[in-house]
Amino acid sequence: MEPVPPVLMEPVPPEVVQQVAEYFSVLSEPMRLRLLNLLRDGERCVQDLVQATATSQANVSKHLKVMLQVGILTRRTEGTSAFYSVTDDLIFELCTLVCDRIATRIEEQAQHFRAFSLTSQGTKQ
Repeated sequence: MEPVPPVLMEPVPPEVVQQVAEYFSVLSEPMRLRLLNLLRDGERCVQDLVQATATSQANVSKHLKVMLQVGILTRRTEGTSAFYSVTDDLIFELCTLVCDRIATRIEEQAQHFRAFSLTSQGTKQ
């Protein structure tokens, strides 16, 4: 068999790398992940999100604005109330992938601790 030639990939433009980094940095804030989780079931008004997170309206609004600016959320107003929803459910798939990976690592660590514990018990005799 002949060796398979390597696939030559085009270099990723720096602007694209920057946008991807900004997207992931938005998701690195715990409060934003909490807000996304609250928006999983659909649109919610800011006041509902404030009550559910037990934080200030200014704090919730700041995080919603950041997610709105990168296109994760959409906003609509009704009278004096602002309502937010997730624009693309792919964000939840991404979170599920990350959570599954973390759970797998924790399970693997637990197996190592159990094995160590059993080994330690065997040497106490």
